[in-house]
Amino acid sequence: MLTIASYNIHKAVGADGRHNPERILDVLDELGAAVALLQEADTRFGVRTAVLPAALLASRGWQAAPLADQPRAMGWHGNAVLLRGPVTLAHAARIPLPALEPRGAVMVDIIAPHAPHAGAGPRLIRLVGAHLDLSGLWRTRQARAMLAAMAARPGNPPALLMGDLNEWRSGGGTIAALAGRLAAVPLPPSFPARLPIGRLDRVFAHHALKLAAAGVHASPLARQASDHLPIWVGLADD
Repeated sequence: MLTIASYNIHKAVGADGRHNPERILDVLDELGAAVALLQEADTRFGVRTAVLPAALLASRGWQAAPLADQPRAMGWHGNAVLLRGPVTLAHAARIPLPALEPRGAVMVDIIAPHAPHAGAGPRLIRLVGAHLDLSGLWRTRQARAMLAAMAARPGNPPALLMGDLNEWRSGGGTIAALAGRLAAVPLPPSFPARLPIGRLDRVFAHHALKLAAAGVHASPLARQASDHLPIWVGLADD
């Protein structure tokens, strides 16, 4: 099973008010994630700076996809993608979003191996990570922009969209827009981390992807590391 996570890391500041990048990576280790779509992975204003140092990522076996538009940043409007293990990066792109405040999404194509017993070669998967607007009207427009960017990119592999969509309502316009093309994956609440009541972090998957499992990671460490709990999906080998 290939585990892909999405995690709003709150600039690596936990519930105790401490900035602790190592703790974020410890949570991803608990998950056994091979890919992590991150939100709030850079400082927000001025010269954007990655909150997870490059040397720390390398020491833990992570590679950051080349998505930054500033030399000290790791992502695009705080959205970043980490990969490790047998997963390789085929393509990475930024997705500009219509917005009142600075917002963006990121898209990567990854090559994920099948397990040896599956009897198939590597598979291409498209991943989109996003942190959407607080305004419902703009969130809906942003959802449509992401779908358009996914369709415009050549290849059309099965896609997985994950992130902090800032949508509290299951019937909100953002959900409806995405559900027209992708299937919503049911998940428990993930926000706030200490006592989750909101399903702000969501997953939408193409029908061709076989999900072996999906969930919200609510370990004691995850409840401390950020104000959001990470969400995850496990892709079946065949």
